[in-house]
Amino acid sequence: MTLWPRSLLARLLIVVLLGLLLANALSLTLVMAERMRSARTVMLGNLEYDVATSVAILDRLPASERTAWLSRLERGNYRYILGPGEPGSPPQDKRSQDAIRTLKATLAARYPLAFTAVPGPVSHIQAHLTLSDGAPLTIDLIPRMPPVASWLPVVLVLQLLLLAVCSWFAVRQVVRPLSQFTRAVDSLDPAAHTPMTEAGPVEVQRAAHAFNAMQSRIQSYLRERAQILASISHDLQTPITRMKLRIEMAEQPELRDKLLNDLDNMSRLVREGIAYARSSESLEETSLKLELNAWVNSIASDYQDIGKKVQFQAKDNRLPIVTRPQALRRVLTNMLDNALKFGDYAVIEIDDANAERVVIHILDGGPGIPDAELEAVLQPFYRVETSRNRDTGGTGLGLAIAAQLTAQLDGKLHLSNRTEGGLDVSITLPRR
Repeated sequence: MTLWPRSLLARLLIVVLLGLLLANALSLTLVMAERMRSARTVMLGNLEYDVATSVAILDRLPASERTAWLSRLERGNYRYILGPGEPGSPPQDKRSQDAIRTLKATLAARYPLAFTAVPGPVSHIQAHLTLSDGAPLTIDLIPRMPPVASWLPVVLVLQLLLLAVCSWFAVRQVVRPLSQFTRAVDSLDPAAHTPMTEAGPVEVQRAAHAFNAMQSRIQSYLRERAQILASISHDLQTPITRMKLRIEMAEQPELRDKLLNDLDNMSRLVREGIAYARSSESLEETSLKLELNAWVNSIASDYQDIGKKVQFQAKDNRLPIVTRPQALRRVLTNMLDNALKFGDYAVIEIDDANAERVVIHILDGGPGIPDAELEAVLQPFYRVETSRNRDTGGTGLGLAIAAQLTAQLDGKLHLSNRTEGGLDVSITLPRR
């Protein structure tokens, strides 16, 4: 399993941030190296000038006055001791060698020098010499660089945080249009025209414009298909009616009944073809506010009045929604007719737990639909029952019409099989 993140945002952020951090680290390394070199040069230069002056002063002072001058001549990293100092081995570390060379170049011509290392965690040396009056003098020296300012680590941490924030913001600005484009593609619904906003950089505007143009072409093709279907279905009604009139005058009753039955099936297919073509067009019905519990209860009562087994337990609480009642009625009646056709009874339930949407469930006791075909049955002219019998298989347009009308209501129709048997049709609608 790869450790590389899957999202483009994380990948770009890692690449950009690592690049900036490496560039910043390289710059910091070069700056610190130059600082150390400059500080070393300054330290050795000051050491050379200051030690030569201090030793000359002590050499010219009377022995009784030298002690009073020691504190005046003391510096942050070295001091003077009137005495032989501490014995020890010669220094070996590089920093001490630089200081030794500087002291030799300054003092060795006049004063014989000897150097010893003082044990400890840091470089610490002593230079031993003898003044002109024979008095021993020791230079106690810790050759260290000037300390780093206390504010520098804080600035470096703030700089890293600023780099991380700027990198995240820059990468997000690049990835956000792609994410919006992906969401627009995922939510593309031919039945509802939701154009993508053409704003942002030129490349994003071009992609959004191409997406909107593609969406318009798809809708144009669907409208053309629906118009062809509606035209053919409409034009078939007249010849079918004439054929019925002529068959009524046929002298063979058995043949006449069979032909009339076939013509009735053709008429039903034509009517549903026209209904499907109309359902793909934008609804002209005005949205109204209705009380959903009472409205659904009235539909269930209509079925019960004609002896159909439709159950709905109306709730006491009010459930107002804004929708198109006629389109929603068509969806519910289609689903209830299917439930009664295949399951002999239908149960309506309403889930109003979500504050932004409601879900209407229509449950039946039928055989259900194979899981592999739950999505396919929402396509036009697709039927699970393949006998071509109109009494059992239908025309294959009922669910497609209901799905398209639900999409026109900004909702979603979903099918699932119940564990206890039968089908669960859920119609999700926004409350608005």
